[in-house]
Amino acid sequence: MPDYAVFLRGVNVGGITIRMADLRTALAALPVTGVKTLLASGNAVLSTDADREELKDLVEDALRTAFGYDAWVVLLSKDEVGSLVSSCPYPPDDPAVHTYITLTSDPTALDSLLDSARALAGDPRDGDYTRLSPRALAWQCPRGATLDAPLSKASAKPAFKASTTTRNLRTLLKVQAAFG
Repeated sequence: MPDYAVFLRGVNVGGITIRMADLRTALAALPVTGVKTLLASGNAVLSTDADREELKDLVEDALRTAFGYDAWVVLLSKDEVGSLVSSCPYPPDDPAVHTYITLTSDPTALDSLLDSARALAGDPRDGDYTRLSPRALAWQCPRGATLDAPLSKASAKPAFKASTTTRNLRTLLKVQAAFG
């Protein structure tokens, strides 16, 4: 049975609050096993025989029903999470910068997001972005400047809300560890 990580977009920010115990209950009602939630930002791991697209639809529908918001998720397999963590060229802990991984359910959206971020920066060469896979992009920004970073601003645009979410590299390390 394949293992997946579930990354919710926009949870516990902007007025959408979901307790992780409630998230675990909502996910456990699906055709999945071994649901574990992590942190308060909407991360879970689970096992299922459903394929990625079927699971995405099931999870989003369950969240919309249980919590009454327009839910979007990105799913990564256990192997994908491990590959992203091991291939990220940036450190998880640096006193001067945060390392982020932007994840997507639509690889073409990630290309558009990167173009949009570079346009916001004013120079197409601006930004140190590393494509880790078709579904992930690593980047850094100075601590305290996350919301002002071009990629962060671009990902807030409506065009990207349904298909992208961003996590700190340290969070992905915790998700990887949760798989066991």
